[in-house]
Amino acid sequence: MTDDPTSNRVSHAPLRLEEIEEARTRIEGAAIRTPLVRLEIDLPETEIYLKLEVLQPVGSFKIRGAGSLIGSVGSDDLADGVWTASAGNMAQAVAWFARREGLPCTVVMPDTAPDAKTSAVERLGASIVKVTFDEWLAVFRSRAFPGMQGLFVHPFSDRHVMAGNATIGVEILEDLPEVDAVVIPYGGGGLSCGIASAIRALAPKTTVFAAEIATAAPLSASLAAGEPVEVPYTPSFVDGIGSPAVFPEMFELARTLLDGSLVVEPDQAADAVRLLATRAHVVAEGAEAVPVAATAGPAGSGRIVAVVSGGSMTPRSSRPSSQAALDSEPLGSPRCMSIPDPSRS
Repeated sequence: MTDDPTSNRVSHAPLRLEEIEEARTRIEGAAIRTPLVRLEIDLPETEIYLKLEVLQPVGSFKIRGAGSLIGSVGSDDLADGVWTASAGNMAQAVAWFARREGLPCTVVMPDTAPDAKTSAVERLGASIVKVTFDEWLAVFRSRAFPGMQGLFVHPFSDRHVMAGNATIGVEILEDLPEVDAVVIPYGGGGLSCGIASAIRALAPKTTVFAAEIATAAPLSASLAAGEPVEVPYTPSFVDGIGSPAVFPEMFELARTLLDGSLVVEPDQAADAVRLLATRAHVVAEGAEAVPVAATAGPAGSGRIVAVVSGGSMTPRSSRPSSQAALDSEPLGSPRCMSIPDPSRS
C-alpha cells in the first residue's frame, strides 16, 4: 500500500486500532457520536439495538469516512479541491466538507440517482457530472474520470475512509460491551469491513454480519462460490446498496472479517422501514432498513445491533412495496451464507 492519499488502496489486512483512533481524532467536531437505542419489539431471547447514523449532519455515516480521508491530507493535496463518485450519501458528505473548507467539489453520479439526492448535493455547492450506471461503477475501479482534478474520495475502498467508518464499531462496543452480534448493510464493503475491523480487534467473540438485498446480493453469492462472482442486478426501492459484483480487494477483506451475509427480500426491507418509523420514530432508507430486517433468524439471539447507516429518503424510496406490517410478522427469516473461520474455531 502506498502512502499517497490519492491512491490509498485497501490492502487485504484489517485496519489496525491505531488507524481507527487516528481517524476518530480527525473527525471529532464534524461527525457526531450517534446514539445506540433499543428497538421496542418482542423477539424471543433477543434484544435489538439501533446505531442511528441517520442522525449525522448529512444524514448518513459517510461523514465519518469523508472526514477521515480529507482530514488526513495537507493543504497542498486539497489545492485543486475534492471529487468523488456517489449515488448520494458520500456525495453529500464530501460536498459538506468541501463547503466547510471552502474547496471546489465535483461529484460523478449515475443517471439513475433520484432527483432529491442530486438536489441535496447541489444545495451543498457541489457540481454534478451525470453518467450511465456502468460508467459510474467503472470510476470505483479506475479511480479516475476525464477532467477531474483534486483529491479523489473513494466511497469505500480506501483505508482512511474505512478507518472513519470503523469508529462506529468502537462506539458500539463502548455503549454495549456485551453485544452478541452486529448487522451492517453491505454496499461496497467499506462500512462493514471498517466496523468489523474494530470489533475483531476489541471483541473477537462478537459475530459480525453483512446484510444485502436479494435483488442485488453479490457478496452472498461470492462467499458461496469462494471467489468474486457477478449476479443479476434488479433495481428496487432499496437503491442505496447492491451492485452486480463485489470488488476483489473488498471481497478478500470481507471474507476475512465477516461471519456471513444475510440476504433479505424487498418486502422484508419495506416492512423494516415501516417498523423503524412506527416503533422507533426513525425515517430510514430501504438500504438502511435491510440490517433491521436481517436481525432475526440467522443473526442469532442475544443482544444484536443493527447499523441504521442513513436516511436520505426520496419520494420513490418512501413508498415501500410491501403491504404487510411487521406488527404481524416481526422480521422474517433472511437467508445466510456462513463463512467458516479457522482462526476463530
